[in-house]
Amino acid sequence: MYHFFVEPYQIKEKEIWILGQDVNHIRNVLRMKPGEQITVSSRQDDGRAYRCRIHSLEEEQVRAEILWVQEADAELPVRISLFQGLPKGDKMELIIQKAVELGAWEIVPVASRRAVVKLDEKKAQVKVKRWNAIAESAAKQSGRLRIPQVRSVMSFKEAADYGAGFDKKLIPYELAKGMEQTRTALGEIQPGDSVAIFIGPEGGFEEEEVKLASEHGFAPITLGKRILRTETAGMALLSVLMFQMEK
Repeated sequence: MYHFFVEPYQIKEKEIWILGQDVNHIRNVLRMKPGEQITVSSRQDDGRAYRCRIHSLEEEQVRAEILWVQEADAELPVRISLFQGLPKGDKMELIIQKAVELGAWEIVPVASRRAVVKLDEKKAQVKVKRWNAIAESAAKQSGRLRIPQVRSVMSFKEAADYGAGFDKKLIPYELAKGMEQTRTALGEIQPGDSVAIFIGPEGGFEEEEVKLASEHGFAPITLGKRILRTETAGMALLSVLMFQMEK
């Protein structure tokens, strides 16, 4: 079942108007016809999934009849923010896609000291726009009722300041010792908590960054005896939390 997001004003009493790029996607890419069913959600995350039947495909809009409304909740009972150190190449796209599938609430790109990638403001804006499009596509594919936001790129200090207000704060670090401490930290996470997870780039974190994070309340934890790639570490921790917290 294809899934689309619309602005609240596009949701009427008995039908939904789909506008913008999705019109071309429905008409010319998916080649859908009147009578086919789709699922629609509001971008404002109203907790509802609208099952619809396509009524008409016009040049600038697709009109879909609302068949029924399902009060559904595809979100985890915790709000997990993934603070991801900027990786090389297009790894960030994969990280965002999988983080959305695994239930991340938002993704925060972090320009840490050992990050190879250096983005000026103009390049960063272009990247963030692209990353948010990937987050939306992943939300559609995975049946999320909200689109996780990819925030603007932050410096490590800005990210630490932002993350300081979260209920639980974790920073996987290769020099951290003991899985028991990791199990304890994860076991303390409760439904309703906001959780900040810091993941380093390919070169990892500098000791000064870990110290700064600790001063902001982040608990260094280990993810095991093996060194995980930056695109693996966040996914490993998100997977554990999804399994632990899923209703």
